[in-house]
Amino acid sequence: MMREIFGSLWAYFPEPLREQLNGYGAVFWKALPNVVLSAVFLVVVLFVVRMVQWLVPRTLRRAHMRRALRDVIVMLLTVGIWLVGILIAVTIAFPTITPGRTLTALGVGGVAIGFAFKDVFENFMAGILLLIREPFSVEDYIECQGIDGQVEDITIRDTHVRQTDGQLVVAPNAMFFKNPVTIRTSTSFRRTTIICGVAYGEDVDRARDVITEAVRHVDSVRDDVRDVQIFAQEFADSSINFEVTWWTGSRPVDIRASRDKVVAAVKRALDDAGIEIPFPYRTLTFKEPLSMQRAPRDEDKDGFSSG
Repeated sequence: MMREIFGSLWAYFPEPLREQLNGYGAVFWKALPNVVLSAVFLVVVLFVVRMVQWLVPRTLRRAHMRRALRDVIVMLLTVGIWLVGILIAVTIAFPTITPGRTLTALGVGGVAIGFAFKDVFENFMAGILLLIREPFSVEDYIECQGIDGQVEDITIRDTHVRQTDGQLVVAPNAMFFKNPVTIRTSTSFRRTTIICGVAYGEDVDRARDVITEAVRHVDSVRDDVRDVQIFAQEFADSSINFEVTWWTGSRPVDIRASRDKVVAAVKRALDDAGIEIPFPYRTLTFKEPLSMQRAPRDEDKDGFSSG
């Protein structure tokens, strides 16, 4: 019944169209074994990809490689295997299509896709280079283009930075690759400095010794790494200023906490030694003499005298 209906409908098709459809059918039945073989090959490629995704991370983990870099290597291997597998599958299904023609078509398409997704590929390549070179890593404190905080994650496309005020910044990797990055925790210790002033009437050498001893006795000061340095810096408006420099932990909270302790210790030591920490004095000069007048007492305001 169906064959009769199909035959009647087929008779209504124009002769050129029937010949063309017959040609398509012949080509399809001729290519069907190759298409099936190509599909079987793609199943094998899928099995190989699964094995790579299971075996390579475990092998790299034993080599103590970073997780982000392991993910990059697995991703590149997966993409490479799929590209080669699809190229071979196409040549199996259609023997007339040579690998050279396929690569040419992929090259033209790749150029078009590259122009369309330029920024995406730029961040992608920057992410790979950052993960391979590792100028900074997770938990480092960095500063770049106004972003200042701790690195929480580095992905293929972007980097997550938790700022000191708690806000999370997700920035493209190209920004960290093309701009200078300050890595605050590249070492375990950092130098920090404060300015301390003493009055002009004080003995400079004695004041320097008092400040030095006060700073050295602060527990957060790492004088075992570098010695505390105290230098008389300048003649300021109302004091002789000392530059007080020491080494402490490299995290921002370490710097703030150490400054707090050092300022308190120096203030306490100078007070105990009787050394004045001055505040600005101001002298007012008038062009003309000022008339002085005694302010009336309360009794004079009320009309009564004290006598």
